[in-house]
Amino acid sequence: MEMIEFEHPVARDFVTRMRRKDLPPVQFRAYTSRLAYLLAVEATRDLPTIPAEVETPLENTLGEVLIDPPLIVPILRAGLGMLDAFQDLLPDSQVAFIGMSRNETTAEPVWHYSSIPNVAGKKVIVLDPMLATGGTAAAVLEYLFKKKVSEVILVSVVAAPEGIARLGAFDNLTVITVCVDRELDSNWYIRPGLGDFGDRLYSDGI
Repeated sequence: MEMIEFEHPVARDFVTRMRRKDLPPVQFRAYTSRLAYLLAVEATRDLPTIPAEVETPLENTLGEVLIDPPLIVPILRAGLGMLDAFQDLLPDSQVAFIGMSRNETTAEPVWHYSSIPNVAGKKVIVLDPMLATGGTAAAVLEYLFKKKVSEVILVSVVAAPEGIARLGAFDNLTVITVCVDRELDSNWYIRPGLGDFGDRLYSDGI
């Protein structure tokens, strides 16, 4: 596993604003989208290209175009807040969905839905804004690698050390996050964290 803590002053500013408990959902969604665009740029910096000749208004010139764009997989529901930015940057990418929730008694993931197509040999970008225990992410990664994906880039906003450690055994995995926070509390929330990301996107929850 490769771990990248995304170092950018604008990203840190956005996360700081998003941590405020009185931030309304409409503003939380706006900051999530802007932050996701920055993370999308980081997550796509090594995508393969091929040479392409184009005709400008003045002359022909040689450039590059993307080949085999990655599959984008937001984990429902929190990952939806990041999806638009990734689609804007990668308009030719397919999108598939995985629906999971966390059992609040055991902290283990519960599967609800998957629309993953044939992904053998493909690169996949997984959108999971909060990497807490790592249980959900690990289950998704095991599922994708069993389907023979070539590489996974997991993009989060905030991560806990415990979740990062749980993913350490995966090969062909890159984890990108803005902040590695202090720890998980007894209820498996990231501290200092952001609260429940899905609730904050779509309601007035914590």
